[in-house]
Amino acid sequence: MSEKDKKYELLKELEDLPGIGGVTSDKLRKAGYDDLQQIAAANPHELAEAGEFGVEAAKKSIEAAKDAMETGFETADNILERRKTIKRIPTGSKNFDELLGGGVETQSITECFGKFSSGKSQVGFQLAVNGPLALQDGDGTPSKVLFIDTESTFRPERIVQIAEAAGMDPQEALKNIFVAKAENSNHQILLLEKAEDMIKKENIRLIIIDSLTSQFRSDYLGRGALGERQQKLNKHVHTLQKYADKFNVAIYITNQVMDNPAILFGDPTTPIGGNVLAHAATYRIYLRKSRESKRIARLIDSPSLPEGEAVFKVTMGGVGD
Repeated sequence: MSEKDKKYELLKELEDLPGIGGVTSDKLRKAGYDDLQQIAAANPHELAEAGEFGVEAAKKSIEAAKDAMETGFETADNILERRKTIKRIPTGSKNFDELLGGGVETQSITECFGKFSSGKSQVGFQLAVNGPLALQDGDGTPSKVLFIDTESTFRPERIVQIAEAAGMDPQEALKNIFVAKAENSNHQILLLEKAEDMIKKENIRLIIIDSLTSQFRSDYLGRGALGERQQKLNKHVHTLQKYADKFNVAIYITNQVMDNPAILFGDPTTPIGGNVLAHAATYRIYLRKSRESKRIARLIDSPSLPEGEAVFKVTMGGVGD
């Protein structure tokens, strides 16, 4: 073992870094600095402010963390091997699945945005029913779902309807879903930050937030609060991506919309969240209502799939073609 590897073995926790004791490490973790990688990439002044300790001590901690870390580069074949562990959750509609390359995938954030009654929550309910079986372990043990409800839209009765239509035991479907209601944006952030232990303990493989932006939108009003809102939202979605990568979790979020007055021709519907969400979501889908039970899904952003549309329907039995 090299000297660097020995040093890395010794430096595992925040408390192992020079200048960081128990009290400081607690403050840093509350501020979102959970591991050595985040310390190594931190700004000294921001780290000092978060941990309430000196800038020089923060610089020493950052340097020690950098020395202990690997370079961060890996060959593309290793990334390909890791991506082979990706699984996909069927949406209930073959057309919709084809649009997404086979369904909602793990290790990614899938965002659906649209107006009221466009089907965003209904897709979430369908995924919550389909997810535990689609993402079950090799021994057949079903995975679980974490559902953060920010708009009081979660209805267990809807889960029962969809499960029964699929020929599943509705009670089992309900037991596979853990639900928490976010009272405000800070509570929503806290729920997600506390979710890591639950992901490990309960075999959570799908996280649903319906909707991601609702509480942020109501808590931060006006242009003066926009900067703080975007900063917190940015950190929030990065936590989601961290869980997706670290635990091979699928992330499904819904988003509210507004009409952009700058768009004079075409559809002025614009998702909330600005560039923060535009860059964070791996797959971005615009849902809109058509006639009766029909819905139209348009894939507007993906790193590997072409733009396109799919027609599906939402009925008492859930999402279908």
